[in-house]
Amino acid sequence: MEELELEQAIIVGLHLNDRSQSDFDYSMAELAALADACHIKVVDSLTQKAQRINPSHYIGTGKIDELRAMANAHQVETIIFNDELSPSQIRNLEADLDCKIIDRTILILDIFAERAQTREAQLQVEVARLQYMLPRLVGLRASLGRQGGGAGLRNRGAGETKLELDRRRIEERISMLQHELEKLVATRQTQRMKRKKNEVPVVCLVGYTNTGKSSLMNALLRHTDPETTKEVFVKDMLFATLETSVRHIELPDNKSFLLTDTVGFVSQLPHHLVKAFRSTLEEVTEADLLIHVVDFSHEDYNKLIDVTNETLEALGTSGIDMLYVYNKCDLTEHPYPVMQGNSLYMSVREGAGLEELLQCIRQRIFSHYMKCSVLIPYDQGRIVSYFNEHAQVFQTEYEENGTRLEMECSQIDFERYKEHFVDLTLLS
Repeated sequence: MEELELEQAIIVGLHLNDRSQSDFDYSMAELAALADACHIKVVDSLTQKAQRINPSHYIGTGKIDELRAMANAHQVETIIFNDELSPSQIRNLEADLDCKIIDRTILILDIFAERAQTREAQLQVEVARLQYMLPRLVGLRASLGRQGGGAGLRNRGAGETKLELDRRRIEERISMLQHELEKLVATRQTQRMKRKKNEVPVVCLVGYTNTGKSSLMNALLRHTDPETTKEVFVKDMLFATLETSVRHIELPDNKSFLLTDTVGFVSQLPHHLVKAFRSTLEEVTEADLLIHVVDFSHEDYNKLIDVTNETLEALGTSGIDMLYVYNKCDLTEHPYPVMQGNSLYMSVREGAGLEELLQCIRQRIFSHYMKCSVLIPYDQGRIVSYFNEHAQVFQTEYEENGTRLEMECSQIDFERYKEHFVDLTLLS
């Protein structure tokens, strides 16, 4: 079978004076990775240092001539810009360069559109895409006529016929999609309330895209239940996970928690997407513990940490306990598995550090558990059954006045049933 020829493109970035060189270089490298995820091959790049963005063309007029010559030399018809462009910038650039103009936002929207599997994710992406398109209808109209919905613009190509819709009809479509989304969000909120009622702790995996969050979830599932059939989708690519997956993790000592896998973050995540995915990302704000998964083999992993922390802060997660998990240590010289303060160095691929991670989770989310010795009357057999199922029972003895359990249980369960105890002793 003949391999599909990749669309070729030039990437363009503006290095503003208030930005460090390493930050700018990183964002350009990431733009190339985003293009690659959209099946676009980057053949060259053009950068410019400036005090501010040119309001009419993003870059200066001299650079426009240089870019035109570069595009002609490489015979490319697509140019990708490292920031979100205004409607007038798109219009002016397309007129002066006679090329297809894509910005960072549309690249990310395109990846999300391709990866979305569930109805909720598909609705969220379409809302974000329509909100992006709305102010750009005039500028996009001319160019989309000749774009033909080529590779890298599937989500805009799909809009060719829709662009003849007027603003009112697009706004109606957004309103209809948001109404459908609200119903799905209400269902998930009901599920969250049930979890809270059941008092099951929630541990949330967060981090940059493609750091190994879903792989870690699967490794923990296999580690605690070798027969599991609940593994989540994993692939070595940007934004492989757009759906929030929740799995129940059972520990050997009758403790259990819910593990949540979330969408990965990326720098300059379009505000349209953050807004559209806010209901999904709210899972993070209600967690008892955040596990921040870091690709330790990445040359600029500190930047990935900063981007994730900035996004989490914007969502409102301050005050939630966080554990840093430095993954992919097998690709580095750092020893593993090693626990240093609030950080665990491990390798998910090799399964090295899983037991240490579970131990860390235990210490953080089950700190309210207590050891006690209680005597339960024989006519309260249901309470004995409850503790056998929900607590770690070390010893059971049958005495004259009832069943004595020596156990570790949650403080909530202890308070709930203590009025039925004939005798109780707290153990150290």
